[in-house]
Amino acid sequence: MSEQACIDALAGEARAIAHSDDVDYLLDCIGGAALVLLGEATHGSREFYRLRAEISRRLIVEKGFDAIAVEADWPDALRVSRFVQHGGGDLSAEQALANFKRFPQWMWRNEEVLQLVNWLRVHNTHAVSPARRAGFYGLDLYSLHASMAAVLAYLDLADPAAARRARQRYACMDHVGGDPQLYGYAAAYGLRENCAQELLQQLNELGRQAARQLSAAPAGGVPDELFYAQQNARVARNAEAYYRAMFLGREASWNVRDTHMADTLEALREHLTLRNGKPARLVVWAHNSHLGDARATEPGEQGQLNLGQLVRERYRREDSFLLGFTTHTGAVTAASEWDGPAQLMHIVPSLPGSIEHLLHATGQGNFLLPLRGHDSALERLPGRYLQRAIGVIYRPETERQSHYFYADTARQFDALIHIDHSTALPPMESSALWQREETPETYPSGL
Repeated sequence: MSEQACIDALAGEARAIAHSDDVDYLLDCIGGAALVLLGEATHGSREFYRLRAEISRRLIVEKGFDAIAVEADWPDALRVSRFVQHGGGDLSAEQALANFKRFPQWMWRNEEVLQLVNWLRVHNTHAVSPARRAGFYGLDLYSLHASMAAVLAYLDLADPAAARRARQRYACMDHVGGDPQLYGYAAAYGLRENCAQELLQQLNELGRQAARQLSAAPAGGVPDELFYAQQNARVARNAEAYYRAMFLGREASWNVRDTHMADTLEALREHLTLRNGKPARLVVWAHNSHLGDARATEPGEQGQLNLGQLVRERYRREDSFLLGFTTHTGAVTAASEWDGPAQLMHIVPSLPGSIEHLLHATGQGNFLLPLRGHDSALERLPGRYLQRAIGVIYRPETERQSHYFYADTARQFDALIHIDHSTALPPMESSALWQREETPETYPSGL
């Protein structure tokens, strides 16, 4: 099939996405999948957040989904989850999002997430029981110190003797201060002993406590607070491994992180299943690079795995649905350097030879492209195509090197949503560099 024939065929396959009702067909495609993974081509495009929120609301209301799990740290997202489930001490959604202080703050402190959090709280008002209230949970592992503190706070109340043991183990990390990368460097290069054993011991102790709880009272599973402490201990243990792996190569640290996200998703699903007495269903939000099956990508060929691949490997194919998002041009909220302020940047039009350029060439604007089971023209593309990934850092002056890789999109996802001209995600805290006009082109990528 020639490229032009493929473009013509894709134009016929495209289904317009302009209103909330236009996701009806997508829900039909999702069918009975219990894990729906919603991607994004950037960490700062408003349409991606808005559509993921709409799809998530529909899944919660119409298909009984139990939670949204996101590419965010466990303790920060847990504060939001307590609020939407009518717990904790926060009086507003903005307060509940206050833990998102670490760069990139705008990923979760933005107008679209604020509206979703408010909706979840109102929705949960009508839940038949507290156990059936939809939650909001984090899958990531950057909260090393916050997670250790949360474990200690739980044990101080639940088991003071266990809290003393935990403090002795976690003291191994005391010298790290605010920068765990310094620990990772020293441990990776043998400049000091690593703390892996101590953090694993703490995770195992909480695991044994949970197992005793389950054997004594299997109905309903482990109490929420014990489960939350377990997950924080899991974060601490895996974060330590991640920071050591950072100095062993990109693939090593990436694989630790995505395996942690997959393990957390699996543990969360098991916990909610036992608590609610029915198989749990979860929506996942993360970047395309985490959710599109890595086995169909150039990074996968170089040794990377990811959350989407692990979900497909661990569950039956019909139990999961992987939805990717693409954009041709527009604007994005991103930074020019790590820890830099949020900026409104203009997205360079997609490169010829990319999947984004191909979808733009259909002339269909914003649309859904079903893939799995639809014999899409994407499966018959002539050769490999590039795919763009913009993270929290955008470097338009080196786009090809910084933001593109080769991928087989038809194998990577079960469906795509293409937004031809996207707009920047409005952060709750705007800097002088976030303004609705052209800004200077800027620097690197981070997914």
